[in-house]
Amino acid sequence: QVQLVESGGGLVQPGGSLTLSCAAFGSIFTINGMRWYRQAPGKERELVAMRTSGGSAEYTDSVKGRFTISRINADNTVYLQMNSLKPEDTAVYYCNVVGYQPNYEVFDAWGPGTQVTVSS
Repeated sequence: QVQLVESGGGLVQPGGSLTLSCAAFGSIFTINGMRWYRQAPGKERELVAMRTSGGSAEYTDSVKGRFTISRINADNTVYLQMNSLKPEDTAVYYCNVVGYQPNYEVFDAWGPGTQVTVSS
């Protein structure tokens, strides 16, 4: 019953910025972590950034210093601020949320993905 809604994708020029948003809805008791993944054509899906409910954040090497994942918002949203975008950042970006449902069962929900295209 957990659903994710992503927004903010689109076309941006190299060196530009874009902010992605992910909102989680449904049978959520608590969220332990929210993550952003991406998958480029012909490549494996990779973890881009993650944020835990405790406040820690991690990034893949290729985006360190350029991307920032927000703390998990009170309305169960997270943002990915992407600066100094490069053509190699072009991919479908997916939000992933893990946590517990009200019945204490763990959930692992995925959004439908949002396209980010970096092109001059």
